[in-house]
Amino acid sequence: GSTQLGWEEMDAPLKDGNWPLIAASAVPWSERNRVPKAMDRADMDRVREQFVGAAQMAQRAGFDMIELHMAHGYLLSSFITPLTNRREDEYGGSLENRMRYPLEVFRAVRAEWPDDKPIAVRISANDWVGEDGVTPDEAVAIARMLREAGVDICDVSAGQTSTRAQPVYGRMFQTPFSDRIRNETGMATMAVGNIYEPDHVNSILLAGRADLVCLARPHLSDPYWTLHAAAELGDTSVAWPDPYLAGRDQLHRLAEKERLAAEEFKA
Repeated sequence: GSTQLGWEEMDAPLKDGNWPLIAASAVPWSERNRVPKAMDRADMDRVREQFVGAAQMAQRAGFDMIELHMAHGYLLSSFITPLTNRREDEYGGSLENRMRYPLEVFRAVRAEWPDDKPIAVRISANDWVGEDGVTPDEAVAIARMLREAGVDICDVSAGQTSTRAQPVYGRMFQTPFSDRIRNETGMATMAVGNIYEPDHVNSILLAGRADLVCLARPHLSDPYWTLHAAAELGDTSVAWPDPYLAGRDQLHRLAEKERLAAEEFKA
């Protein structure tokens, strides 16, 4: 919190006008960042009601699904990971205690969100610091607790909880965490992280490694990634905005020519 825009300097404090921060414990992101206030009961109640208020606004706006962000070092994440939760009360220590407040928030939101609309929760399934932080084993236990609480689907990310993290990057590098959680707990999952080709998505879904796949950066570089992927796969059922139909038709013609050329080359 109280940081510059991501494309300026990631996680760096504002050059001026920094605001007070709150977290599970008084542990700053780095030596450069402001030390947050450890939340007291009044803070926890206020923030819980703010989450509820946000869900109510989402309902009024017509959203079909919402997600609670419990990953990447944000406020609820600061309770879950032992790297930033140093509390000595009932909200710190064991995993059950560290999950207590995030689950309080979820239950309050769930009570206000329509029963026929799902809620997702994003977690960091690996803090990438070894046994000092959340491990893939503990992530399975976290997912089980979320499922028992009534979470519909777990958005399985990783890291961004500590400057000490040593992530191992690669194609679909976080998908194994989704795979494990889905198949060990029976909970629906979303895979995310360096997934950028239609074949990546299809292989994940067909192999039963996730129920949904999240793509963000591919859409930053190509806002029409999904439409282009559909054309590449020969899927003509995807809806396009009416003003773009001429572009759709051209794209499908070009994709068909490429497929025919590839078949001729193989022959």
